[in-house]
Amino acid sequence: MEQQILNKKQLLKATLVAIVLGALVLVTAVLPAEYGIDPTGAGKTLGFSKLYIENDDDTSETLAVTDENRPVIRLEKAGSGPDVAVPSEAFSPAPDTQYSERTDEVMVTVPAGKGIEYKINVLKYGKVKYEWLTNSGVLYFDFHGEVKQKIKPEQVYFESYTIAYSNNMVGTFLAPFEGKHGWYFRNSSDKDITVNLRLKGQYVL
Repeated sequence: MEQQILNKKQLLKATLVAIVLGALVLVTAVLPAEYGIDPTGAGKTLGFSKLYIENDDDTSETLAVTDENRPVIRLEKAGSGPDVAVPSEAFSPAPDTQYSERTDEVMVTVPAGKGIEYKINVLKYGKVKYEWLTNSGVLYFDFHGEVKQKIKPEQVYFESYTIAYSNNMVGTFLAPFEGKHGWYFRNSSDKDITVNLRLKGQYVL
């Protein structure tokens, strides 16, 4: 009987020791490494906190956007090169009357692996509000304008207003000169992307 009582005491002692050790490991290692919780500071001291990687609802979307290794867009990409002269028509005065204000909604499909342009005609100092949104995916775009010239040049002069990667853009535009203004969209994915473009202002399609 004494041997049986002794064994029960040893078992209870071993159980208590295991519980204490388990709690110690949980507090000093598991919580800091798995959940970023370090109530005692031991996780930081022992290096377990470095193993924690924050995981939130936006992680997958962030990785999808940033992990495509898109090339950095530099200043030199904005507009015509230095060898293309600014045409004299860019300095013409603004007309006394602008185009009548209108609104339009246009669907533009950018084929997989290709680029297309969509432009509107705006007089100098004409004002246009715009919004565009893709049905899925991110596009490279160059929002720019080309000066209307009396004689078609060998090299077209253009100015870039915004160059970026996005799936959505909203803004207000004041044309610096008369001509065609709009977007060059490039789709680097393997699926067609549709752009829903909304316009309001002084322009003609």
